[in-house]
Amino acid sequence: MVDNRYATALVIACVLSALATVYLSVAVGTQHWYQYSSPPVYGEHNASELRSLRDEFSDGEFDEKTYSDSLFRLNGTVGLWWRCLQVPTDTHWYKEPDPKMVMECVSFTLSQQFTPKYKEPGNHNSGEDMIRTYLWRCQFLLPLVALGLVVLGGLVGFCACVCRSLSPTLGIGLLHLLAGLCSLATVCCFLAGMDLLHRVSVVPDRVDATLGWSLYLALISSPLHMMAAALLVWAARSHSKSYYRMTAYRVA
Repeated sequence: MVDNRYATALVIACVLSALATVYLSVAVGTQHWYQYSSPPVYGEHNASELRSLRDEFSDGEFDEKTYSDSLFRLNGTVGLWWRCLQVPTDTHWYKEPDPKMVMECVSFTLSQQFTPKYKEPGNHNSGEDMIRTYLWRCQFLLPLVALGLVVLGGLVGFCACVCRSLSPTLGIGLLHLLAGLCSLATVCCFLAGMDLLHRVSVVPDRVDATLGWSLYLALISSPLHMMAAALLVWAARSHSKSYYRMTAYRVA
């Protein structure tokens, strides 16, 4: 028999866990983690240069400097698995005061995610930048670990419901705590990696960078997972104490 307080805590924890998982899943699958706002382009020469950047971004060989320059100059957005540009639909768009723009996205392949970063982007002879390399790898592996921990916790919770036992609740809470820490570490690794990229890259003048809503979703999912973990741990510990007290009372 489960006390109403523990049942309420478990229900709230499940709702928080579901919200956090949805937020983190949406954040991982979208590209609005970091956004650049580039100044307008005037003149055919600049337009042809940006057109070549767009072609290299879409069809060229994967290179950090190439896609970074494209993001800087073409209102780019970047996420954990996607990089996108805002490109015009009209050929002579630079002559129009307000050209129509569409989003063009390219995904990072699994092999590209493990590509090493260099101290000078685009210069393979400059030596590997170990910090940026492992920050990049952590930023896309940690959210997958977090989602895996939540799925594991859900499976354990389902088995506990079938067996009508609260014993695994403490372990499920710890899994959610680890998931929350992984989500928070993902955001930290991403921001640190972008900051280091800007330090070793030449960012054009009048280019503004802002955090996107996908990053905020990932950031919100972390405390939600931790609150769910706190409720689960509290329910498990309180129920355990009540059970032992009831057992001792019956023995006495």
